[in-house]
Amino acid sequence: MRIVRQSSFRAVPWKNGGGVTHEAMRVPTSGDPFQWRVSVARIDASGPFSDFAGYRRTMVLLRGHGVRLAFSNGEDRELLEIGDAAEFDGALPAQCVLNDGPCVDLNFMTHQTLDGVRAHVERLRRPLALAAHRHRMTLVFPIDAPVELHEGGESAVLEPWDLAVVADSAATVTHREPFATAAVFIARVPAI
Repeated sequence: MRIVRQSSFRAVPWKNGGGVTHEAMRVPTSGDPFQWRVSVARIDASGPFSDFAGYRRTMVLLRGHGVRLAFSNGEDRELLEIGDAAEFDGALPAQCVLNDGPCVDLNFMTHQTLDGVRAHVERLRRPLALAAHRHRMTLVFPIDAPVELHEGGESAVLEPWDLAVVADSAATVTHREPFATAAVFIARVPAI
């Protein structure tokens, strides 16, 4: 397993110049196009999203009082609770409208040519078993509470907003506090 601590995320300006995102992981590590990317961004003001034509985006609310995404096709999506997620086409023009002050969100982007990518937020109440998948990696990103990740004979504590990558093997995610819940972003991507 590989652990990427939040403190080591790399600051990268938004494509539209409106802010900064902090990349946890990008494949490949530089250049365009990339295959997939996990990053965390603070949204300080309402405004347009950057154009990411050719990519699928998953946005997850990590902190704040929520946002509304207003798309050019007339659709709206709201992220109101920590862990709420929306998936959308990166080419679709979108306005982000803050509900009540700044927010922080997770952005998971995958190139449209990637097959078999799965991403969702799991509300962890009991141990979560992650199956092994050949030539696939599983990304684990705790949102609101620390979790423990067990893979083979290894264990690691993940603080909120750390990223773990498990390749080609089974793993288990457990909450550190009995009878509590944790929101965890889980994604499966092709192995690098």
